[in-house]
Amino acid sequence: MLFEARNIRKSYTLPGQAPIPILRGIDLKVRPGEMLTIIGASGSGKTTLLNMLGTLDTPDEGELLFEGKALFRNEKYLFSQKELAAFRNRKIGFVFQFHHLLSDFTAVENVALPEFIATGKLAPAKKRAEALLSELGLKERYEHLPSELSGGEQQRVAIARSLMNSPKLILADEPSGNLDSRNSRMLYELMAGLSRERRTSFVIVTHNEEYAALADRCLHMQDGLLHELNAVEPAS
Repeated sequence: MLFEARNIRKSYTLPGQAPIPILRGIDLKVRPGEMLTIIGASGSGKTTLLNMLGTLDTPDEGELLFEGKALFRNEKYLFSQKELAAFRNRKIGFVFQFHHLLSDFTAVENVALPEFIATGKLAPAKKRAEALLSELGLKERYEHLPSELSGGEQQRVAIARSLMNSPKLILADEPSGNLDSRNSRMLYELMAGLSRERRTSFVIVTHNEEYAALADRCLHMQDGLLHELNAVEPAS
């Protein structure tokens, strides 16, 4: 199993109020090369769960395991913040609704950034970034700034950046939220293809049930719990 969450619980407390439970005991397994989508109403806890899976937030209780190795247990992470940051850089890619590209950096510079941070070597990072952009149909956009790209192109740059360090898991939060229907479907088909071809696992939070159905599995989040809607074995 690539990633496993066991009994993940999370509540938030506002001043003068009782704790508000968001995650009420989430159990989730992600297989290698699997594309998994999570749907649910706004405020159901989807993004909170994604933050837990990405070690960006701390559960109140439960366990998180990556390739069988515990990351979180007994109400604490088993690694320092520096070690967790290095883990995220090497093992997990992130794609957000708002692409978070650096406005003063070109497409190739934005994509190269994760490897440059990890290695301190710019030239090989840019060479690999160019290869990824070419693979995603952006060969003619290497030197374009984000403001010179369409919304769909910006999200493809963001996906290329998430793939830069060859992560085994990519977490995507409403990646098509700012795209029209044509570009949204193209984006989901792109991610499905990458999952199959690269054996990279995707966990995608979305409101769109049509696109969610393109995944190997679709889960529904309601009242802080996950319910499986379909189960299709990913292609070997």
